[in-house]
Amino acid sequence: MKLPIQNIERKNLIRFLRKKARENNAKIWLRVAELLGKAKRRRVSVNLSKINRYTEKGDVVVVPGKALSSGLLDHPVTVAAYAFSRKAKEKIENTGGKCLTIKELVESNPKGSHVKIMV
Repeated sequence: MKLPIQNIERKNLIRFLRKKARENNAKIWLRVAELLGKAKRRRVSVNLSKINRYTEKGDVVVVPGKALSSGLLDHPVTVAAYAFSRKAKEKIENTGGKCLTIKELVESNPKGSHVKIMV
């Protein structure tokens, strides 16, 4: 049995991601929508230390959940997430990186080329 998604913003974002995946034949957005649709206790939270470990300078990353500030980031990356902690946003911007919403990333890169999913 599939439980209803309570948060209307999240529900609309999932609908948007599925639509863009169909329009652009980009399976990455379907996967992000699937991860966003999980129950709250199973949703993704990623620390900056993990982003730092698995990325290089200039990479683009999508976090289908919340980006947290634990750890250091020593190179600029573009991070799109459903939510950011205040400190995580500060640390990303202090290294020269950018913080985007997932919708902004999809609109700027509809095919999802060269985007890494962090789970």
